[in-house]
Amino acid sequence: MRSVTNGLWPTYQLRITTARLQLRLPNDGELAQLAALAGQGVHPPSQSPFLTPWTEGTAQDRARFVLREHWAHLSGWAVDNWRLVLGAFGSNDEPVGVVTLRARDFPVAREVTTSSWLGLRHHRTGLGTEARLGLLTLAFDHLAAEGVVTEVFQDNHASQGVSRDARGSEVLVSERLRLNRSHWEGALHSDVAVDGMEACRHMFEG
Repeated sequence: MRSVTNGLWPTYQLRITTARLQLRLPNDGELAQLAALAGQGVHPPSQSPFLTPWTEGTAQDRARFVLREHWAHLSGWAVDNWRLVLGAFGSNDEPVGVVTLRARDFPVAREVTTSSWLGLRHHRTGLGTEARLGLLTLAFDHLAAEGVVTEVFQDNHASQGVSRDARGSEVLVSERLRLNRSHWEGALHSDVAVDGMEACRHMFEG
């Protein structure tokens, strides 16, 4: 079934591999695992780190949100408005969290925005930084983006820390951390492998 889906929807062929993670579109079983992980919690109850308060409510509410978002972004994909939602999987394909790369008018603007969440038990392991580096590698080295923006609350220190680690310095404007191509090209990066990009490039750039 996956081979059929790969041909009809080429982003299923995309793989981003870091030292400990693989980022990819999840199949139905993996999506259910990611939804269950979100249901178990993605941040301490005292925090509200997302602009959309999707983590409020019950475990079932959070799990269903993950399902709805995944299906909505697949069905709503367009070259001028896309959102790539990838599962992050660790050793033995353990679900770790979800990372998102999105853009409007990317062929003209050449700017993307990232967001992510990890299951609570995977916090403070360095996996957030690793996943973000995978997304940045895709954006800058394979999509030729000129800028990557991460939107966070000013008191969301964990997410800000991930973004600072990925770029080596901080520019915070209206709760938006922006990394320019010049910063990216001037820094050392961990080894990241991206496979399957050529098959789906037209979905990002037309």
